[in-house]
Amino acid sequence: MRLSLRFLVPLLVALALFAYAAVPLVDTLTTRWFVRDLDIRSNLIASTVAEPLADLIETGSSTRILAFFHRLTSDERLYAVGLCLPDRPAPIATGAFPPELRCSALAPYLTVGDHLLRTAKGVVHVAVRPVGRDAQDRADLVLVHDMSFIERRSEETRRYLFWFFVALSASVALITVVIAQLSWRGWVAGLRALLRGEGILRPSAGTAPELRPIARDVQALLRELEHQFRPTDESQQRWTEETLRAVLRGEMRGDDIIVVSNREPYIHVATPQGVRVQRPASGLVTALEPVMRACSGTWIAHGSGSADRETVDRHDHVAVPPGHPRYRIRRLWLTPEETAGYYDGFANEGMWPLCHIAHVRPTFRTSDWEQYRAVNAKFADAVVAEAHSDDPVVLVQDYHFALLPRMIRERLPNATIITFWHIPWPNPESFGICPWRDELLDGLLGSDILGFHTQFHCNNFMETVDRFVEARIDRETFTVVCGGERTAVHRYPISIEWPPAPLAQAPTVDEAHERVRVRFNLPRDHRLGVGIDRMDYTKGIVERFNAIGRMLELHPEWVGRFTFVQIAAPTRGTIDDYRDYAERVRRTAAAINDRFPGAAHPPIVLVAEHHEPDAVYEYHRASDICFVSSLHDGMNLVAKEFIAARDDERGVLILSQFAGASRELPEALIVNPYDADQCAEALHVALTMPADEQRDRMRLMRNLVREFNVYRWAGRMLLDAAAMRQRKRFRDRIDA
Repeated sequence: MRLSLRFLVPLLVALALFAYAAVPLVDTLTTRWFVRDLDIRSNLIASTVAEPLADLIETGSSTRILAFFHRLTSDERLYAVGLCLPDRPAPIATGAFPPELRCSALAPYLTVGDHLLRTAKGVVHVAVRPVGRDAQDRADLVLVHDMSFIERRSEETRRYLFWFFVALSASVALITVVIAQLSWRGWVAGLRALLRGEGILRPSAGTAPELRPIARDVQALLRELEHQFRPTDESQQRWTEETLRAVLRGEMRGDDIIVVSNREPYIHVATPQGVRVQRPASGLVTALEPVMRACSGTWIAHGSGSADRETVDRHDHVAVPPGHPRYRIRRLWLTPEETAGYYDGFANEGMWPLCHIAHVRPTFRTSDWEQYRAVNAKFADAVVAEAHSDDPVVLVQDYHFALLPRMIRERLPNATIITFWHIPWPNPESFGICPWRDELLDGLLGSDILGFHTQFHCNNFMETVDRFVEARIDRETFTVVCGGERTAVHRYPISIEWPPAPLAQAPTVDEAHERVRVRFNLPRDHRLGVGIDRMDYTKGIVERFNAIGRMLELHPEWVGRFTFVQIAAPTRGTIDDYRDYAERVRRTAAAINDRFPGAAHPPIVLVAEHHEPDAVYEYHRASDICFVSSLHDGMNLVAKEFIAARDDERGVLILSQFAGASRELPEALIVNPYDADQCAEALHVALTMPADEQRDRMRLMRNLVREFNVYRWAGRMLLDAAAMRQRKRFRDRIDA
């Protein structure tokens, strides 16, 4: 017993001192992390509301500004919002705005930092961001975040640490007592086992029999503590494929997960050399494919490849990825009439231009609508056939399946249906053009969760429902109750996997720089811009080319020294508008090249063919500039792929203000793609930007894309779905 005390007393004293020192350190680190998160949130909010707020400031209506602010404060952490105008002594602010904040004393809060203010109602975080179209009509937007939740989290952390050290002390004390009573030979054998990684942490056949029960108890305790300490708030954890898989195991254990999309992630194509596997040029596939690798579920899609039928089993399944299967595709076969009506007709001649507002008139035909409805029903049949339970989790993707959620709900009433709309949602006036608007809205409201890229699109959807559907709308929680069923409408900005899988096989930046310039017969020091898109009129390729031509006119020193390579994957070639647009792109590129006949190297190189992800990343790494000039877009993941590819922290991203990514990436050069002069100057600024500035901008953007990656996007949706399922099961037990 005396020997045990010699070990126990110093050990317990050391543990107590360590616990005493660890608690304040954890409090400090927790506060820092949350303050940094609130600064990021403040920047994102300010970037998002800058444009609409500037419009409201010009109207001079305090009432409309206040109404706008009340919608902003529906976020539970956003405590109050105020606006300080140069000609007003008092701010325009919501009711909870702290009286301690005066417009004349905002200077200390204009920078990013730990701006905490103690008010009568508690500690708040204050961020001041300038808004306005120019310096003359500048106003200060004051964002006040509630910090009380940090105190609650700190209290929980202290409690967990206390019990952790109690359990650790008890375990160590028990183990020490047992070991001290063993013979010298058993002690040495146990110590050797510990040094080999066995014994306590990993019981083996060679472990002393006396230690095995203790080892099992310690392992069980560690597993319990690990589960308790795993943060359920996604803002506190680094999201990876393993994190997402852990969420699925912990929160949705045994649940059946099904993804439905029109486009499949792997296409089998027949070639003279045999069957070749191709990855389609699709932002949706880029985002969802790594998620499905983590989920190991079933992906239902239209089998469109020329060798797709040859590669499926008798149930139309094929395991993917090839060589390392992680999930399976269920392929559906559509007739040419179905493809022409559902996909080419209603989806891409009707819904696509309607939602993108890209100055192409939508075309609606009754025959296309009938095919659209029939194909949605066919996919609903496939979901029911693939479901292994009566309550699967179904992720419905995009505008091809607006009717599908309601059809699934009628067949599988206990299913949890998440619908994500990958393209913009227009305002009610624009959406009202569609003759079948009521049916489309009813179909989407069959979802439990309906996701969009930006809050602006969520707002547009809520206003559309308010205009055309008899439903109860809660703008505080952003939910719609229609026919007794609740649909949550949330913002889930989509992203890419981190690190990107193609980056593992990509050449170094120097190798990519050399290869691409040799490929196009360009000098080693030649400056290179790149655009990677589908050949789609929403991508602003013509506007991009015109900006390049204008830049060479304004800055002729770049003639012959700068070339822009446009990778444009052919798409939807059966639709007249797309064929006409592809021809217009070719004519524009040729006309601009003809304007500079003396150039040693052409200003524009158009490569109108599909490229696999490895080749795309090679172009990103080889270029000095990536130009994304979407006229209207949901997110545009090309911008994030360029950022992910630049691990050298070089290169400049020029980004359209009409792409959803511009809300998250203010460090890019944000432009109006319709303004050729502005885009031309942005190109010149990018070509002359110092390396230090490139590094600072790219580092900030890479940090954001790393933190807000596709696993976080999927994890947030699935955690919300898991919470809904738990509440529903609890209500069912209560009712029973």
